[in-house]
Amino acid sequence: MSDKILQKLEILADAAKYDVSCSSSGSKRPNDKKGLGNTNGMGICHTYTEDGRCVSLLKILLTNHCIFDCAYCVSRRSNDVQRAAFTVDEVVNLTMHFYRRNYIEGLFLSSGIFKNPDHTMERLVRVAKKLRTEHGFNGYIHLKSIPGASDDLMREAGLYADRLSVNVELPSELSLKMLAPEKSTAEIIKPMTFIRKAIEENRNELQVFRKAPQFVPAGQSTQMIIGASPETDRQIMQQAEGLYQGFGLKRVYYSAYVPVLADGRLPGLHTLPPVQRENRLYQTDWLLRFYGFKADEILDDQHPNLETDIDPKLSWALRNLHLFPVDVNAADYAMILRIPGLGVKSAKKIVAGRRFGPLSLEHLRQFGVALNRAKFFLVCTGWNGYRRDWDPLQIKRQIVSSAARAGTGQLSLF
Repeated sequence: MSDKILQKLEILADAAKYDVSCSSSGSKRPNDKKGLGNTNGMGICHTYTEDGRCVSLLKILLTNHCIFDCAYCVSRRSNDVQRAAFTVDEVVNLTMHFYRRNYIEGLFLSSGIFKNPDHTMERLVRVAKKLRTEHGFNGYIHLKSIPGASDDLMREAGLYADRLSVNVELPSELSLKMLAPEKSTAEIIKPMTFIRKAIEENRNELQVFRKAPQFVPAGQSTQMIIGASPETDRQIMQQAEGLYQGFGLKRVYYSAYVPVLADGRLPGLHTLPPVQRENRLYQTDWLLRFYGFKADEILDDQHPNLETDIDPKLSWALRNLHLFPVDVNAADYAMILRIPGLGVKSAKKIVAGRRFGPLSLEHLRQFGVALNRAKFFLVCTGWNGYRRDWDPLQIKRQIVSSAARAGTGQLSLF
């Protein structure tokens, strides 16, 4: 690899790290000549397939030149950073070079907007097309969709990419106008609407013609920056819920704002990124997607923000003690799923296991239930639940102190 390409890779991989719409490890583990392997971390990230496999991706920008001046973006037009741009062939060659050496299994390609959206999107599509048609590359490809690009380019991108993503950027239109006035919600929603419609059309086409080409088989995702604007957690999750329902998204990613620029519209450079808040939002997102919760159940006018010291399911349960304790030997699956300390797998094991006889605490422990939390919210054979004279604060103290004694520090969702 030439020094010129290596320099571009350093610049454009570093700029790509702020886009979290695929999971990234961010690790760097150099070989000390006594071990096996070498994790450089430069441009390599990890995402997960639906069956749980971890896939390593080359994560880069095509260029960090950009015509926009979004306040929160390190690549903004007015920022004094070193600029670089890959050619189409350079990205293709890098991808094949890393793939042949088993560094990666796919490509995550985004870009700053240079010249105009169509010009940028056309370059991204050419990369994917060349990998597929000229090099026979069958690895995973995730392309960033450029708002404002033509429908024809979006359709072509969907034929070569496994996943497309359009970043909504911020949780509200008001914040977008304040921090990215050159962008509009309508322009962002348009490609998301097109992708959703094209996926539905392709699904119908495949029912008639089984060999019809697939359109973004891994669906679409998006990203929201949190902490750069004043929205509450409730507003953020309401927006996420609307995106899932309206566009059939596979994932909404929440990126804790990293203060990289001095700007009066943004939190100061001394402000630490709200990583704990990001974690709680992901846990809440999980409740929306897999646990049957609604955003307005978890957060309301009296509780617009998530608690930082306990997970959102436990917080909800403590505010709704009238629904507990739940009899795991009699309750339906949906209610069992709402017991703090139970995950989807544990709930399914309970429903299946109780057909063979009444379940006890020991059975639940074998199923992987986190009893330090769950025991306050359920009854089973030999266990009648928590003391009825305890209030939510007492239960919370018991659970938090139990977690502290166990050395876990903080509570997980399950």
